[in-house]
Amino acid sequence: MSAQSDARGGGHAAASSAAQAALDGAFRHGATAGAALGRGLGAAGRNSWIFAKFFWRMSGRIIRMLVGTGEGLGLTTGRLRLAAIGFGCIYLAIVGRLIYYAVAPDLDTIERVAQTSAAIQRPDIVDRNGTVLATDVKVSSLYAEPRNIIDVDEAVDLLGQALPDLDRKELRAKLSTKKGFVWLKREITPREQVGIFRLGIPGVGFVQENKRVYPNGPVVAHVLGFADIDNKGIAGIEKYFDTSGMTAAAAAEASKGGRMAPIHMALDLKVQHAVRDELIAGMQKYKAIAGSAAIADVETGEILSLVSLPDYDPNNPTDALKPEAINRVNTGVFEMGSTMKALTIAMGLDSGKVSLQSRFDARSNLRYGRFTIHDFHPTRRILSVPEVFIHSSNIGTARIALTMGVEAHKAFLKKMGQLDRLQTELPESARPLVPPRWGELNTITISFGHGVAIAPIQSVMAVSALVNGGWLMKPTFLQRDLQQARAVSTQVIKPSTSTMMRYLMRLNAEKGSAKKADIPGYRVGGKTGTAEKVIGGRYSKNKNLTAFTAVFPMDKPRYMLLAVLDEPKALPETHGFATSGWNVVPVGGKMVERIAPLLGVEPDYDAPPAQALLGGIPTGSVQE
Repeated sequence: MSAQSDARGGGHAAASSAAQAALDGAFRHGATAGAALGRGLGAAGRNSWIFAKFFWRMSGRIIRMLVGTGEGLGLTTGRLRLAAIGFGCIYLAIVGRLIYYAVAPDLDTIERVAQTSAAIQRPDIVDRNGTVLATDVKVSSLYAEPRNIIDVDEAVDLLGQALPDLDRKELRAKLSTKKGFVWLKREITPREQVGIFRLGIPGVGFVQENKRVYPNGPVVAHVLGFADIDNKGIAGIEKYFDTSGMTAAAAAEASKGGRMAPIHMALDLKVQHAVRDELIAGMQKYKAIAGSAAIADVETGEILSLVSLPDYDPNNPTDALKPEAINRVNTGVFEMGSTMKALTIAMGLDSGKVSLQSRFDARSNLRYGRFTIHDFHPTRRILSVPEVFIHSSNIGTARIALTMGVEAHKAFLKKMGQLDRLQTELPESARPLVPPRWGELNTITISFGHGVAIAPIQSVMAVSALVNGGWLMKPTFLQRDLQQARAVSTQVIKPSTSTMMRYLMRLNAEKGSAKKADIPGYRVGGKTGTAEKVIGGRYSKNKNLTAFTAVFPMDKPRYMLLAVLDEPKALPETHGFATSGWNVVPVGGKMVERIAPLLGVEPDYDAPPAQALLGGIPTGSVQE
């Protein structure tokens, strides 16, 4: 046992000796490494000191060389040399910064704006003959990057001199922000662009945009509408193109490097010019405050001309904000007066309850309660239906409506599109004003055009149906052929009723109130209308709206004209009258005389009388 203990003791001793030897070795090596590290740091320190001492000496020499030593001229020359070097460095920094602004603007923002502006490309608009009505042109617009403007005061001064119409206070406010992009002026002229480019103002540049141009100015304003400064449609057919996707299609085509084919309107620019000229002349002659006119193809429903005065120049869209510059054909609502009698008589004839031989008592006024209905030019006798029409008898027309009854009257007018808002491609439209409670008295007054106010384009649609064989179709401002028109048409009256209405309208031009529009050779027919305007809730006795609906040629109706004058005045040559037969009818006649040749209607001076249009249908007696 003692031997084992001795063995264990010897082992422990040997292990302790080995550990001590290892520690001694580590200390020797550490000391050697520490000594080496110390020698290295000492050498590095000596080298750094030598370098610093060398740099200090060299700096001193450079300064003494630049500034000089001593006093007097040498010292001053050195200081000037040092100042020149300092200012040179500053100017070098400024030049570098300017170069950076010139070659490295905010490209992402500018490219995004440029792409957006270029994307808004609209399709060209042409009339039915291919004449340009609206197109896009490239223009430059001025922008700035305010955060890259070096000297705001200088930029404001230079830009203010180049563009005197800019508001300097507003310009300064724009340039004083930290934005990456602001518009300064849209659609500048090429001369303005060259002038600003030569100024070399950093942070100022140009972007090309599309600008809408209307070569014919106000001539077609109410149909085309206009596009705003961002080339977005605001009114008229321009707005329709945006909502219908046509503008988007044009932009997509432009993005591929192509160009969308022009969109053909139903309008005829030559006809539009003639109608507008005659309407202006008529307004001036009869001192009317406003006027409107429309020409429609009765077979297709195409609107070949639409004029509303006063109008505006779509190249200056702010003119469209004038309250009087509205589209009176689509958005104005008026009591159309005796033109409504054509619908009332057509209703009676189409029902079979009334024929051309039917007779109605107009010997005395028609009384209904406390109201009395009288004729403007009373005949004081019993009238046949043709006589009711050509003498424009309120009493005879009211008796026809009473024969039909209230509900039948309402149903017929609704079928003819007179009681609902008529929506076309033009976004502007008006809802008719209809009495909330419709009784017999309403039927009496509405039968001759008082008590319901409609948009004139609704009258165009209805009267066209009266003469084209009975086909009611929504008017269109885009081209449409006969087959397309029939596909969207509804037969609202019998063809025989349409034949009788053609006869009555032609008879009215031969013997009735439309005589002054009976242009030789063109077989015009029509119906006149005079309505007292409602002023302050009451009918005015001296302010009228006069209207004339004409169709030509009546032997084969093709075109329908509606002309309206607002508050025409009586003249000595009208013998003190201001009714439609004395003012708007001769204006309409002059329109027909000018546009018929443009529309290819050949004159026929040997045309048969109105009765020949009936083709054997018996008629009643007629006295002028």
